Amino acid sequence: MPEIVQTDAPLDLAFSEAELEEHREHITEFISSQYEAAGADVAVIALSGGIDSTLTSHLAVEALGADSVYGLVLPSTVNRESNMSDAERVASELLGIEYDVIEIEPLIEAFMDANPNVDPSDADDEAIQVAVGNTRARMRAITSYFEANRRNGIVLGTGNRSEAAVGYFTKYGDGAVDCHPIANLYKQQVRQLAKHVGVPDDLAEKTPTAGLWADQTDEDELGIGYDLLDSVLALHIDGPVSAAGTARELEIDLETVETIEELYEQSAHKRAAPPGPEPLL
Repeated sequence: MPEIVQTDAPLDLAFSEAELEEHREHITEFISSQYEAAGADVAVIALSGGIDSTLTSHLAVEALGADSVYGLVLPSTVNRESNMSDAERVASELLGIEYDVIEIEPLIEAFMDANPNVDPSDADDEAIQVAVGNTRARMRAITSYFEANRRNGIVLGTGNRSEAAVGYFTKYGDGAVDCHPIANLYKQQVRQLAKHVGVPDDLAEKTPTAGLWADQTDEDELGIGYDLLDSVLALHIDGPVSAAGTARELEIDLETVETIEELYEQSAHKRAAPPGPEPLL
């Protein structure tokens, strides 16, 4: 793993109390409008025990009521047990929503066993590891949509602005949803709004992980701390500051800024609808 790039002076993207309330109202209104436009009877959300799904589920309950939100806890063998227990805690203790726990590893194993191109001896191959990790994310999406289809529901995503910008999500996996309620928030703002709406500190501050393979963490895989990533995105990708100016402002190497810019450009296809040729007529 690369050494995680951090900084002692990240850009402060914190909201004021008034802004927090404005964002809270804006997001809950968005959830309600998406729900009503779809004519849905329930909002389905996969709960990981992480801050993104925890905040999204809190706001969904605030927008729709606990009876209109259904949670899925979808563990596999690579998930930390503490994360899964946190996910159940969010559903049962903090929100009081209906939820089910569905083990996805048997589904992954059935897929791998049925695939003639898979050799068990390749299990430690990095490309296989990534492919299986992404398959876990896509299996969670399949499970979420199965429940949404049979319950006349919509699937709420949990993607935030930081991860979307650098493509840190699985295409047609955790990116396969009907809407992303917190897509307008950088990661540090997700933590801040979560605390504002009453998410306990131990959940708001826990180490983020996508749960794709054993001992995986988001910052290890990205090679950069979230606060610094947010700062580069706000200044350079979303803002007007040059790469060199951003590096000077944050007192980091220009290479770090250019790496984030490259991630942004290379992941553009993940943020767009699948392309097709222009009509000839």
